[in-house]
Amino acid sequence: MRDDLTVGMPAAAGWPAVEWRVADRPVAYEAALAFMDARAAAIAAGREPELVWLLEHPPLYTAGTSAQRQDIVDARFPVFEAGRGGQMTYHGPGQRVAYVMLDLKRRGPDVRKFVATLEEWIIRALARFNVRGERREDRIGVWVRRPEKAEGAEDKIAAIGIRVKQWVTLHGISLNVDPDLTHFSGIVPCGISEQRYGVTSLIDLGLPVSMADVDMALLGEFEDLFGYAVASTENTSPGARSLNSSAVPSR
Repeated sequence: MRDDLTVGMPAAAGWPAVEWRVADRPVAYEAALAFMDARAAAIAAGREPELVWLLEHPPLYTAGTSAQRQDIVDARFPVFEAGRGGQMTYHGPGQRVAYVMLDLKRRGPDVRKFVATLEEWIIRALARFNVRGERREDRIGVWVRRPEKAEGAEDKIAAIGIRVKQWVTLHGISLNVDPDLTHFSGIVPCGISEQRYGVTSLIDLGLPVSMADVDMALLGEFEDLFGYAVASTENTSPGARSLNSSAVPSR
């Protein structure tokens, strides 16, 4: 059960601000995994601050720890073992992936609450675009009702899959902004095959939203849930750009 949980995992006063990094080109999946592992170890050791890393991947499928091989219908793209929880999912251009590396030892060692807070983060960001995202007790992620399709129809607009090492979180969320939705047909997304459940995106819902708009919405909703302002970063590594928190519009 997640609806019975309060959300929000604030940082204590005086902690370093969370670093906010945005890749300006697609990041190879193997490189992302290696970077997350190294950064999580550095966070656990107190050598680096917590990090939210926003990026896109080239088209690919990832298998979580609960994935079934029969959920790969058409392996038209590379398939990677992700090491995160969950089943099969797709990543590709037009999808905002947010890898969230936070220290739960200091914030509170409650994984269920962390997952519920990630869902709430997405729901609040979607509300800025007048989209009503909802959580489901039997299905992880964020869903949008689609009564115009069929009675009881719902589409998934965002997926969640995490891993925790030394109480530091890895992986995170993926929000569909404008991906090629036909690419999801190569798998059974998250193991859900019922006909009334599908996949959608902000553009599919008729909203002309840019990736930069989504980034600002995510940043704008982060502080209330995780406790303090996110740091603006310089281009300290290839493929990264800054996102200035002072430019985030209010709700």
